[in-house]
Amino acid sequence: MAEVQSTKPFAKFEWMIAWRYIRAKRAEGGVSVMTWISLIGVTLAVFALIATLAVRSGFRAEFIDTIAGANAHVSIVQPGSVISEFEDAAEQVRAVAGVRSVAPLIRGQAMASGGGRIGLADIYGIRLADLKQSDAIVQSERTFGSIDDLPNGAAIGSALASNLGLGIGDRIELTTRSGVATPMGQSTRRNAYEVVYIFSTGRFQIDEVRVYLPFDVAQLVFNRDGVADELEVRLDDLNQSEVLKQEIANAAGPGMWAYSWQDRVGRFLRALTIEDNVMFIILSILVLVASMNIISGLIMLVKNKGRDVGILRTMGLTEGSILRIFFICGAGIGTIGTALGVILGSLFAIYVDQIFSLVNFVAGGGVWDPSIRGIYNVPAQLRLEDVLKAMSLSLGLSWIITIFPARRAARMNPVEALRYE
Repeated sequence: MAEVQSTKPFAKFEWMIAWRYIRAKRAEGGVSVMTWISLIGVTLAVFALIATLAVRSGFRAEFIDTIAGANAHVSIVQPGSVISEFEDAAEQVRAVAGVRSVAPLIRGQAMASGGGRIGLADIYGIRLADLKQSDAIVQSERTFGSIDDLPNGAAIGSALASNLGLGIGDRIELTTRSGVATPMGQSTRRNAYEVVYIFSTGRFQIDEVRVYLPFDVAQLVFNRDGVADELEVRLDDLNQSEVLKQEIANAAGPGMWAYSWQDRVGRFLRALTIEDNVMFIILSILVLVASMNIISGLIMLVKNKGRDVGILRTMGLTEGSILRIFFICGAGIGTIGTALGVILGSLFAIYVDQIFSLVNFVAGGGVWDPSIRGIYNVPAQLRLEDVLKAMSLSLGLSWIITIFPARRAARMNPVEALRYE
């Protein structure tokens, strides 16, 4: 008796038959409508997953960049007191490996007024050379004036300038409770400064209150003669802030305490991480639902092609060949849908600003309010890690669920399939 020759897995004829089944019209026993529904479903699910992950990554990166770019990576304070020997402490901290710069600061709050309007101001007294170490201030995309003129006036945030109706050369009045002590309490002090520089950090909450004054001027305003409120430390790698903060505090001297930017916003970052994980799970369910359409289409295809399966089996095709033919049908739809979804999602992440500008224009404006969301543009960061996660999830689900209807087709009895033909 002659032995049946087994074919190689995924032979050319298996791909040819699978392709004929996928593109067959319903009149020919195909399920082209279900094929298109499955393909579009997987494409949109993968697109939504990649677009969401890119925007979430962009928000996280934007948040960290603006917070760390406009603020200290590590702040040094002396609890309950000011730092008297701040020059010596700064010199000792600069000697710590990984520290890029150290700047003494004067901190205070004031009522700002100008152009007949009033607002709140968060005052930072800083030296010009130290302010130039702040990337978010110096490298801002939207600036007016010259930062080199800081010794002759004040630098203010763009949102504060807009709220007060101020421009370069105008004067901003700052009212502080730092005057002489009276029986009725601390008296107020009002000073006016020329606006010499307007910056935009990219974060609305900073731009609407931040005011920089020369260090020596702020010392006089807040009665800090010869002392500093804190030391602002910037690192070569801001992610090392948690590792280095204790060493920095020890170097600053006894009684000093250091806290990192992560201490200030750590809870928010953890909340973002939890939200990212939950969002990924929810969108994964969306991919699963889209992949289930592939099962529906394959089950209908197996039912419509029962006669063909019976004929192929009587011609000598093995169960393995039948299984692979229908697996190629389902996996092919999932793979093509995944590829299209990756392309669309990547294009969305790359051109997100243009897309939202168009949406904002069509909607007549107001779609993106920086005063509510805190940033001026929709951030998106396309990461290879996120793309691979989306691809792996979609391909894994679409390939795995395809196996079940394919096995059903492979185990079909050819006699039963041809009985009524």
